[in-house]
Amino acid sequence: MKKVYVALIADLIHAGHVRLLKEATGLGEVTVGLLTSKAIEEMNDRAFLNYEKRYEALDSLKYVNHIVPQDSASYKDNILKLKPDYVVHGDDWQYGAYQYLRDEVVTLIHGYGGSLKEIPYSSDISDFNVKNELIQLGVASVSRQSRLRELIKIKPVVRILEAHNALSGLIAESTSEERNGNLVSFDGMWSSSLTDSTARGKPDIEAVDVTSRLNMVNDIFEVTTKPMIYDADTGGKIEHFEFTVRSLERTGVSAVVIEDKTGLKKNSLFGNDVVQTQDTIEDFCEKIIAGKKAQIGKDFMIVARIESLILEVGMDDALARATAYIQAGADGIMIHSRHKDPAEIIEFMQKFRASDRHTPIVVVPTSFNSVTVEEFAEMGVNIVITANHMLRSAYPAMLKVAKSILSHGRSLEAEPDCMSIKEILEFIPGTK
Repeated sequence: MKKVYVALIADLIHAGHVRLLKEATGLGEVTVGLLTSKAIEEMNDRAFLNYEKRYEALDSLKYVNHIVPQDSASYKDNILKLKPDYVVHGDDWQYGAYQYLRDEVVTLIHGYGGSLKEIPYSSDISDFNVKNELIQLGVASVSRQSRLRELIKIKPVVRILEAHNALSGLIAESTSEERNGNLVSFDGMWSSSLTDSTARGKPDIEAVDVTSRLNMVNDIFEVTTKPMIYDADTGGKIEHFEFTVRSLERTGVSAVVIEDKTGLKKNSLFGNDVVQTQDTIEDFCEKIIAGKKAQIGKDFMIVARIESLILEVGMDDALARATAYIQAGADGIMIHSRHKDPAEIIEFMQKFRASDRHTPIVVVPTSFNSVTVEEFAEMGVNIVITANHMLRSAYPAMLKVAKSILSHGRSLEAEPDCMSIKEILEFIPGTK
């Protein structure tokens, strides 16, 4: 009997899957390559169900003879191992983001005389349509929160982009680019106190209250599905932080970052040029403990941001605080630096990872921005946050256009620097 290979995510099995598998059965014995979480991430997708649950659902179908894991978006390993007579897929990959996978499959199977069988795409029903409908119903908001922990487990490094309004949230949600032969995208969003304040024309001194900031978080969540990390500055008084944790958790935010400073908040990048007071280890641990007690579910994360390098207190102090904060219940550590040279970050990672291989480490390379995400991953960094670039890039562009309109007395000359109305209409879902 002929051997047939079908690769599936099989997250929410529907009539389209059944049609495809039924067609495949007519060609021979069907082996399904069930994509693992790692493979799904490579395709910038996500599954509502884990591998085991998807396996169980597939295994119950009469059209499936065998199921094997496919650990990459690429079919290469399984095709070379199984050498199927036929690979079956919908014809929708003849164009678009996954065309490169099709080209690879064609080359591989033609190498030994196999064939590609493409089934007309079921436009009436698809994973995309089903998931989109679930998102509209709010199901995605329930699963959004747990997503960050999942990403940390399966990705070498999690890429987070600052979003200060719904439009920048859409950019974080939908932007992708090819890098080193792979399609890459952002994995989530960062709600920055700096950009949230600046966007409102207010100083970055915790002047914008949590309720106001949560209104913007909700605006972003209405049009996105990816997880969010929330910058809570110092977290305020312990009693206030408890309420913040509950509010963030209820909203669907995945993690909150609090820094170990006290008093009026000043931006860390000022360093010792302004008066900044670091909290005691004991008092900050009490805040972490209180936050974890206030937490209801298991998915929400509290990340402790260490300011020792910023305030030039020393590496030993930073490492001691990291250990203490983890023992107090922190789910992760953010280590910060204001130096362009990443040397002290590298040193911290080497010394920290020598004794702790598992606690997630977060960096915000605003200053030490010469380091690539791949290099951070090699150090053992889990999350890289690009923390303010959406707002910082928007302001010069707007200022340039405003000046052009004034200097020319019209907007004609500014048009090359503007997104077209057509692009805006097409970018915002539902506008057309």
